[in-house]
Amino acid sequence: MAFQKAVKGSILIGGGAVATVFGLSQLSQYRQKGHLASVEASECKTLQMQSHLPTRESQLQALQTTSAFDVLVIGGGATGCGCALDAVTRGLNTALVERDDFSSGTSSRSTKLIHGGVRYLQKAIMRLDFEQYRMVKEALHERANLLEIAPNLSAPLPIMLPVYRWWQLPYYWVGIKLYDLVAGSQCLKSSYVLSKSKALELFPMLQKDKLVGAIVYYDGQHNDARMNLAIALTAARYGAATANYTEVVCLLKKTDPKSGKVRVCGARCRDVLTGQEFDVKAKCVINATGPFTDSVRKMDEKEVPNICQPSAGVHIVMPGYYSPDNMGLLDPATSDGRVIFFLPWQKMTIAGTTDTATEVTHHPIPTEEDINFILTEVRNYLSCDVEVRRGDVLAAWSGIRPLVTDPGSKDTQSISRNHVVHVSDSGLVTIAGGKWTTYRSMAQDAIDAAVKAHNLHADSCKTVGLLLQGAGGWTPTLYIRLVQDYGLENEVAQHLAATYGDKAFEVAKLAQVTGKRWPIVGKRLVSEFPYIESEVEYAIQEYACTAVDIMARRTRLAFLNVQAAEEALPRIIEIMGKRLKWSEQKKKEELAEAKKFLYYEMGYKVRSEQLTDHGEISLTPRDIERYKKRFHMFDKDGKGFITILDVQRVLESINLQINECALHEILNEVDLNKNGQVELNEFLQLMNAIQKGYVSGSRLAVLMKTAEENIHQRNVISVDRSGGGL
Repeated sequence: MAFQKAVKGSILIGGGAVATVFGLSQLSQYRQKGHLASVEASECKTLQMQSHLPTRESQLQALQTTSAFDVLVIGGGATGCGCALDAVTRGLNTALVERDDFSSGTSSRSTKLIHGGVRYLQKAIMRLDFEQYRMVKEALHERANLLEIAPNLSAPLPIMLPVYRWWQLPYYWVGIKLYDLVAGSQCLKSSYVLSKSKALELFPMLQKDKLVGAIVYYDGQHNDARMNLAIALTAARYGAATANYTEVVCLLKKTDPKSGKVRVCGARCRDVLTGQEFDVKAKCVINATGPFTDSVRKMDEKEVPNICQPSAGVHIVMPGYYSPDNMGLLDPATSDGRVIFFLPWQKMTIAGTTDTATEVTHHPIPTEEDINFILTEVRNYLSCDVEVRRGDVLAAWSGIRPLVTDPGSKDTQSISRNHVVHVSDSGLVTIAGGKWTTYRSMAQDAIDAAVKAHNLHADSCKTVGLLLQGAGGWTPTLYIRLVQDYGLENEVAQHLAATYGDKAFEVAKLAQVTGKRWPIVGKRLVSEFPYIESEVEYAIQEYACTAVDIMARRTRLAFLNVQAAEEALPRIIEIMGKRLKWSEQKKKEELAEAKKFLYYEMGYKVRSEQLTDHGEISLTPRDIERYKKRFHMFDKDGKGFITILDVQRVLESINLQINECALHEILNEVDLNKNGQVELNEFLQLMNAIQKGYVSGSRLAVLMKTAEENIHQRNVISVDRSGGGL
């Protein structure tokens, strides 16, 4: 025992020494970078930001009428928008086009972390891999910058690493301390060790058996789609002509009279919403299309080999009670060697991710296999008192990581861990790979390459410390002014302040009077989430063109609860239709497209399949009789099915009122063949799925049980009337 303690002590001291020497060597550099950030940010104060955001129509007009831009960026994800912001703040005449919505792809489907990469640092040390180390060092610098330039959309998050073996405690402690030290002065907060009892106090859902203790470290967390949008809107306010739903049909080329070489000089674009095509001329074209990198490269040169090796990462969202409000969890070694994060996000719990090879698609779909893998890993780390149910998965999505090989490397088969910038013979600049956290440095490298390759006259990069839209006037107490000045609910005010920053007042001004004593303004789209109707109107000003744009990226409702998103859809479409003058046919098309998005891309399909994909009904005969009796309370006529009228009749008999639209939604959740009625077999399948944990929170099941209990209580004969008593 004494020997073990001595060994552990030696590991701690030795590891700490190594960490200190290694980390402190970086400290002075990061202090210099911190000074650089403040200098560059002050330089940006001389740049003029437009007070009003240009409309999408005026942006399209600029794309069509400008004789030639300095830079045309293809791709409206984090990296593409970062390139546009970097270029326009250097004084370059900049344009950006995106075939879908801003952040519609991978950038909205991340783990929501702003991180340096603890596991990458581990690999860097274990393999003496300087490239990995440099990547972590860069990411930690970018983490600090992102938290500084958008404090309303991001914040530090403590993440617990539970330890179940004594020898792992010093091992992980050394690694985490090294992570702190490499960050230097930009370390968010110092990591610390917890005893078993303290770990359980902070994370009571944790598996208690064999728990030794835990280590807590800090990384950043953000609202990824809103962050991406903030970058795009900031670029637009600085003068970039940015347009979503504008697809590149082909690249334009011309022969350089001096060199005789064929050069890319712009792109043929198409407005996806109207079908109109037009040319956008530019001295330099930047390909920042993430997983679609190769499709644009092949527009430049048909025979060019693919460099993108796409990998799918699935995440799930579960109710907030699965995790503490302000403490994440890291599983450093899953059953197949992956890393799983379990994090509080938007008052829910997000878990992921997976890592499987996939095909490039605009519409990635989460699979049941991946969802169950995540649930299995979550069960391994949570207490047996917490039943992890498949039915508690409220939403699920898949994002495609654009892993790339370096076309300029001799070994074109090896995947680059960092981002890659490549300039083709015709001058097309491609930026690919990397990760969300390093979008700014990726953009800087891409614009540096563009300036050099095309001899553009540009200032130095100014995006370090450059505040994004909404951050300038934001303070942690801004939401109080929203409550006091406008009469918004506290939760709604906090949400608006966090989402829009100092632009929250513009959203509040659009909010309608509720007619209630409190809140005075701010009608919610759905009762359990703080999104209000005025956000739909404001979203149109932020270039939202479809209902999916609003429920998935302007708000995050689709990512938090697919059923709640479906319930909000009719009202979202009604507000958009009125503002955008949609026809009834257009409204129907929008509803169908939005439901399709929820069904396939947000996990509604795999959620609804839980009612039917688990073989025959395995209820006991006693349970079957009990549920049949409950069903027949509603099916008085013995039809074999129940309709809205049947439910309304029973509810009226117990003085319970629910409007017809709500009842329709409740029955539709269980109506598998969508014939407007719930049959006995469908009801038994529902109860079977609930018993097995495949489905939870079924409103019809709760409603029918409540009605049965009320009727039973009403029919109970009192003791005195039955002749009993003393």
